[in-house]
Amino acid sequence: MNFKVAARLAGRELRGGLAGFRILLGCIILGVAAIAAVGTIRASIEAGLSEKGAELLGGDAEIGLTYRFATEDERAWMDAQADTVSEVVDFRSMAVVRDERALTQVKAVDGAYPLLGDVGLDPAMPLGAALDGEGELPGAVMAPALIARLALEPGDVVRLGTQDFVLMAALVDEPDGAAAGFALGPRTLVRTTALQASGLLQEGTLFSTDYRLNLPEGADLAALKSEAEEALGTSGIEWRDAREGAPGISEFVNRLGAFLVLVGLSGLAVGGVGISSAVRAYLARKTATIATLRTLGADRGTVMATYFLQIGALGGLGLVLGILLGAGVPVALSPIIEARLPVPAQFAFYARPMAEAAIYGALAVLIFTIAPLSRIEEIRAASLFRDGGSDGRRLPRWPMLAVIGALTALLMLAAAAFSGDLRLTLWTAGGILGALTLLWLAAWGVQALARLARPLGRGRPAVGWALAAIGGPRSTAAPTMLALGLGLTVLAAVGQIDGTLRGAITGNLPDRAPSFFFVDLQADQMEGFRDLTEADPDVSRVDSAPMLRGMITAINGRDPSEVSESHWVLDGDRGLSYAAASPDPVTKGTFWPEDYNGPPQISFAEEEAMELGLDLGDEITVNILGRDITAPITSLREVDFSTAGIGFIMVMNPGALMGAPHSVIATVYADAGAEARLLREVSNTYPNVTGIPVKEAIDRVAELLKGLAAATSWGASATLLTGFLVLIGAAAADQNARVFEAAVLKTLGASRTRILASLALRAILLGAAAGAVALGAGALGGWAVSHFVMEVEYRILWPSALIIIGAGVLVTLLTALAFALRPLGARPAQVLRARE
Repeated sequence: MNFKVAARLAGRELRGGLAGFRILLGCIILGVAAIAAVGTIRASIEAGLSEKGAELLGGDAEIGLTYRFATEDERAWMDAQADTVSEVVDFRSMAVVRDERALTQVKAVDGAYPLLGDVGLDPAMPLGAALDGEGELPGAVMAPALIARLALEPGDVVRLGTQDFVLMAALVDEPDGAAAGFALGPRTLVRTTALQASGLLQEGTLFSTDYRLNLPEGADLAALKSEAEEALGTSGIEWRDAREGAPGISEFVNRLGAFLVLVGLSGLAVGGVGISSAVRAYLARKTATIATLRTLGADRGTVMATYFLQIGALGGLGLVLGILLGAGVPVALSPIIEARLPVPAQFAFYARPMAEAAIYGALAVLIFTIAPLSRIEEIRAASLFRDGGSDGRRLPRWPMLAVIGALTALLMLAAAAFSGDLRLTLWTAGGILGALTLLWLAAWGVQALARLARPLGRGRPAVGWALAAIGGPRSTAAPTMLALGLGLTVLAAVGQIDGTLRGAITGNLPDRAPSFFFVDLQADQMEGFRDLTEADPDVSRVDSAPMLRGMITAINGRDPSEVSESHWVLDGDRGLSYAAASPDPVTKGTFWPEDYNGPPQISFAEEEAMELGLDLGDEITVNILGRDITAPITSLREVDFSTAGIGFIMVMNPGALMGAPHSVIATVYADAGAEARLLREVSNTYPNVTGIPVKEAIDRVAELLKGLAAATSWGASATLLTGFLVLIGAAAADQNARVFEAAVLKTLGASRTRILASLALRAILLGAAAGAVALGAGALGGWAVSHFVMEVEYRILWPSALIIIGAGVLVTLLTALAFALRPLGARPAQVLRARE
């Protein structure tokens, strides 16, 4: 191989411009831009969270306690470490105005709040003045959504528990609001001291207390965390600091970004089909040139290097343009994006996402160009003569196949490393490979069926021509179905997953879910509560259970993080209860007798125990209100959380927990028409009790899913756009053949109408086939993700499925009609004379 000669020849070829490479460049640019854009947005959010971590957290560090306030010793330790300490209490309650009531997330603060940032109020005023209130009543500020729902104005009186507050202003900016996580109701801000007579912060009620610490400059956060865990760790504290001020948001952004990057990989796979087709079509036009070079003595290596350098240069151009587009658009649109984000972001050009996009793109270009480039070795000098020189080999030789396999493995390793999720990467790779294989087999099957069905075209010229074109040797069935089908497959899978998840959350609620969860019921209120609810003819069922919260601090004497780093049961505190008889079916072991009065025992949820690797006899240490309780697992239960009823991961024997301060949780099943009246009666009788409408809570979860589905749909749409571009490329590459075909048909007496009908029918058949295969592959992918990853019941959503098939038909039809103008307008004499 003469590399110098190859470089000179490649340079001369490139002087011809981009003719024949526009589709290749478009596919590379779109695929790389999508990955670069997602990475840039993710990096911008991460930079914003890191820069403003302390402000999001509300301090340099935070110590969280579950349903209790800090002891004197704990508070003394905090005061000794920090310049300033602010106490924030968070809980749910009912905001009552006359006969209207609404669920609200209350934040009770002290005079030091906020340590960092400013609270924005409308009308503007200092927070201290707003919480002072007017006259004898303390003040409150509320989120605009809550004010609108209760039809309030500044000066109106609102009741929380048994305490009246005067609404002073709307809460328009909460500096630490983004770190608060998911809330069932809009925010209300009051002073903690104003709640002393409200009955909402009794011993055993459900609230959390966070102590924000403003630390001396230069404080070592890592060392201070270790010191806090050593000094206070046995009391069940949760430590957070400014290094990750909003861990829940950060984790969500990382997971969403990883998923969208893998959707971007699907787009690269679609683009790869276009890249391969474009290279193959270009080399087909260069057959005579390549044969001439071989005649003049150029060896295979030199010829292959010539076109490899040429395509490599154009691929590099596409990578650069894709990276600039993908990183530049988010930066250019940063004011619009920042206005829609609930978290701070610092938009800039970040090296890592651009490098990731470049690596993805470069590997994809190599994988999809090596196969068509390897066909160059089949072109010999004999190709200068008609039908000479090709041995018809369909697959590259084994060294090239080995290189393609190695590059594909490298791409998968890169995807796993960049996304941080090997399982999701393997699922995505398997899904793409399976879809491509299925689409290729379907294309082969469609061509075979078209050849078998050619007798149906007798007497129907348009049908016969369409079938002949699909089943003929120059058929575009394969590139059309591969490009369009994979894009539609990704879109179909996303649509099916989104619909299935929404159905799992909102489906059949009246038959399965309670109307309300009532929390903070005291033991001495239960008799009256049951009399009130069970006497109501519209109430069909009332369930109740003791409710405590505890944090698992050890498993078999080991730190829980050594057992599992990410399982949700070990993330923070969990609800637990006690019972004399098992509330759920026991699947393994023995539940304690009803009169049991021995050492503590735990009954654990079976599925979660299996996920954590727990079994009978394993010891769990749970911190409840600052006290560690260690007990063995003596039974496993089948807990069905999908009913939205009462269910606990851990249940203990009554003797272990009955003496601890706690409240009772109750679920009430009632007719929909009676829900408002029932909530009003319960909250009027028991002002300290909070009623959580289950349907409203589920609607809030569904709203979050809507945003996630929108993001994934945009990613899938980018894949579909790439597929549409590849489809245009396939149609453009087939343009000369269609012009010749139309010229021959016109010479034989065919009308333009029949030729157009033939082209349209061909497009409809291929589009319907691609849509049908995409429906099957997307449904299979949706089932796999729903069943194995999300573990929800799956069923095909036919409206979404039919839209996918319709989209496939419409896209191919419009493309065919757009590219039918030249064949229909061509003059047969000129076309046929040019072929002589």
